[in-house]
Amino acid sequence: MKYLIQIYSNPESRAVWESFTPEQQVEGYSSYQAISSELTSSGELLASEALADISLAKRVTNDDGGTVASDGPFAETKELLAGFYLVDVDDEARAVEIASGFPEARFGLIEVRPVLEMTGGGDL
Repeated sequence: MKYLIQIYSNPESRAVWESFTPEQQVEGYSSYQAISSELTSSGELLASEALADISLAKRVTNDDGGTVASDGPFAETKELLAGFYLVDVDDEARAVEIASGFPEARFGLIEVRPVLEMTGGGDL
């Protein structure tokens, strides 16, 4: 089954990250590399990406007047999507196990969500 593991950031987690020395930040990044390497070796990793700063986001609206792309950020929220892992695992328990290994899990900033499997017309 496919699951999307979403990694969020909030002001508290950002403050912790920004308090780290450059060496501690390198160590923090290495934890993601270790998870990625493990999931690649096991064949469970389909994709993973870190997302650019929210200020670079675009909100796209399409109506009779055409398409408009507005500068972000546009959501009124304290938690922002920082990155994701798309995994293909045996069950939800394995997806949760993987998610628990991310540092953001200490802040409750990890969401595990099943991917909807489309039938008939192929995947969306």
